Amino acid sequence: MILKERWFLVFLIWAALNFDITAQQRKIDKQNIGPVEQSISVPLGTDLFDADQYRSELEKATDALIFKGEIDLKKRLSLVSESNDSFIWAPTNVMVEVEEKVLIDSIWITAYEYYGLWDSHKINGYDFDPRELKDTIPLNLYNSLYGSGWSAPLDQTKINSDFGRRHYRWHHGTDLKLNTGDPVRSAFDGIVRITSYERYGYGHYVVVRHRNGLETLYGHLSKKEVKVGQEVRAGEVLGLGGSTGRSTGPHLHFEVRYKGLSINPIEIFDFDIGRIKAPVYNITAQSFDHEIKMREAVYHRIRSGDNLSLIAQRYGVRVSQITRLNGISTRTILRIGNRLQIQ
Repeated sequence: MILKERWFLVFLIWAALNFDITAQQRKIDKQNIGPVEQSISVPLGTDLFDADQYRSELEKATDALIFKGEIDLKKRLSLVSESNDSFIWAPTNVMVEVEEKVLIDSIWITAYEYYGLWDSHKINGYDFDPRELKDTIPLNLYNSLYGSGWSAPLDQTKINSDFGRRHYRWHHGTDLKLNTGDPVRSAFDGIVRITSYERYGYGHYVVVRHRNGLETLYGHLSKKEVKVGQEVRAGEVLGLGGSTGRSTGPHLHFEVRYKGLSINPIEIFDFDIGRIKAPVYNITAQSFDHEIKMREAVYHRIRSGDNLSLIAQRYGVRVSQITRLNGISTRTILRIGNRLQIQ
């Protein structure tokens, strides 16, 4: 009997101490937990049951706050963020196989709404019509806070030829002067999507997909130093400058593209001083005025001496495109004065 009374006394002392600690903790929590405290509705009683109930409610509310914090963190880490200030990159570690049997993180295919496919052969396979773009899309080009930088494509950036119309075709990039063998660097962090060769075009060239929503192209290289699926950092060497392909001398043909369509690089880079203009670039329909104009129908009036090959070469299109648009064949007689649709 004495033993039972002694144990009961110990229990009462423990309960009193536990309640006192809980009450003190409740005062502290009232000061610190903010919104959590408002979600707890426990009467301020004096018995042990009330204290346990309060502690239970506190644990539930704390767990809810932690869960909410995890949800907020996941939202901040999501690939498509509503906040323009966010620049967090969250790899998925889910590997997928691309055309060359190369395994890459699926984030490079699904990242942002800008992508959704992987093609290591076509420069523009996105089927994006700029005439449908109604809103302004801000692209975070770099953010040093999150370790995402930028780099000029060359150590010295002197323009040889500007972006714009060249004779009867459009020059989709900016040509920068270099010496054969000069290092050519990635403008932003990214992953190599294409390494290829065009005898009558870019020569040896590399296309890099960037996590800021853009892609850049580097043409007329004498040597490529990267492979498809290779992740690169801003400033990392992609290849060596040269004069391969359709080129009249050593230079870098540098393009900036969004969903496959070219953007004037000088809207992003100030090549005179070798600097990027701003950390954010706003994509609008005006960014693609040249693309919109090129999509308008173009006609050619047939003159003496014309043939389909000469006309196609003049406008930079294929003979098959002209025959398809006009419902004719390569054997059709071209009559002087008639019009052919080119685009």
